[in-house]
Amino acid sequence: MLLDLKNVFLNEGEQLKVDYQLSFADVDIDGVYPFKTPINICAVATNRASLVTLTINAVFDYTRNCDRCCDEFIRHMDLSFTHNLAQTLVDDGNDDYIETPDFKLELDEIVISDILLSLPQKNLCKSDCKGLCSTCGQNLNDGDCLCDKRQIDPRLEILKQLMN
Repeated sequence: MLLDLKNVFLNEGEQLKVDYQLSFADVDIDGVYPFKTPINICAVATNRASLVTLTINAVFDYTRNCDRCCDEFIRHMDLSFTHNLAQTLVDDGNDDYIETPDFKLELDEIVISDILLSLPQKNLCKSDCKGLCSTCGQNLNDGDCLCDKRQIDPRLEILKQLMN
């Protein structure tokens, strides 16, 4: 979505609000398409004391498989982002402001990068997920397995034979 921010930049106290949906269905993250439904976006650009601020709120469902137990889960996410806007930047190394030449801003690019940078690196179905048994592969969230849990140092394995 292309925003025309000319009125916001030129008039102190001016505000521009947009609500729309953005389809993320074709975004591939590690071979998975986790955005099954569109993302609801609410963006507000406000001019206060000649500083233009863009506030973005993104609401969506994030579908992934747990990194420990491999079960699919859906997490409802409600993220907020704030950016300062400037018509022109003097220094290219300034990451505090987003440049808006000709008072135009491509909002989708900002939303996509904000969301992708804020996604969790570790996807867990719940914080205390027990994962899978390393021997039989049973999901330990469903109950304990019958595997022998005693760990024997492989260097001492020969001593076990003496006891038999």
